[in-house]
Amino acid sequence: FSLFYLGKEKPHNDDLYKAEYQKNYRVYGLTLPEKLNFAGEETPMDLYYVRESLERELLINTYWQSNTILMLKRAYRFFPTIEKILKEQGVPDDFKYLALIESSFQNVTSPAGAAGFWQFMQTTGKSYGLEISDDIDERYNLEKATIAACSYLKAAKRSCGDWTLAAAAYNAGEGGIKSVISKQQVNNYYQLNLNSETARYIFRILALKLICENPADYGFYLRNKDVYTEIPSQTVVVDSTISDLVSFAKSYNISFRLLKEANPWLRGYALTNKNKKSFNIKIPDAEMVLYSNLSKKIAHPDKFIGQED
Repeated sequence: FSLFYLGKEKPHNDDLYKAEYQKNYRVYGLTLPEKLNFAGEETPMDLYYVRESLERELLINTYWQSNTILMLKRAYRFFPTIEKILKEQGVPDDFKYLALIESSFQNVTSPAGAAGFWQFMQTTGKSYGLEISDDIDERYNLEKATIAACSYLKAAKRSCGDWTLAAAAYNAGEGGIKSVISKQQVNNYYQLNLNSETARYIFRILALKLICENPADYGFYLRNKDVYTEIPSQTVVVDSTISDLVSFAKSYNISFRLLKEANPWLRGYALTNKNKKSFNIKIPDAEMVLYSNLSKKIAHPDKFIGQED
């Protein structure tokens, strides 16, 4: 008996159907690590509510397979840029997972108005040096937004005490975290009673860290050729107004669509630059946007990600 008859009709039998379902369908619980840390700071895995909170996020991300696979695929395109900037700015590498849970590496805008991979609100973005206007929104500029996020996180660490609380402050705000610390007289994230979103926040980061570092442990088998690679590009420095970005793109033998893909911070059809600031515009390699060419640059294409040599 089989659940699938390849188009051939068989008598309907609920008992056989149920038996086949029970025989073949399995959903497994997950084994949690005994030791874990965020940004070098220990996660107290012996606390029952810490284990249960982490398990919740691991289960959600393990069994929401389509969403997690897409996050894994995108991570391989954007992690290299973020990792480099985090290192240069003196911020622990684990914060790349904060950006991942904030946006799933999509240039989205939240209902509250937070935008880009790092989900900056307009006021906060401007206060950390990001230009936001009708033509330009640097919350969508990966390099500049990552630098701004680093500045925020370093300030939050100084204010709140450690990197874990700085990450929580990214969600709840520095003032919000400091207020809770003062009221509860505890300066440890795992001992604070927080609102539901902030209480889940670090565990969401930790869950994605575990899955990204050990995808096969959670059933994710993606080959090097399955993930999204960086698109080679050159950088053009512009310090004047560009009145027609469509013509600008054509002058570099690319489409307006490709220009916008590489530079989502360009919000319209022109770049107004009254103050003659310098902007770095990425010009994708017109040959390497073709998958047939891009795939030739993938080392060990059939090797599973996370698999040791």
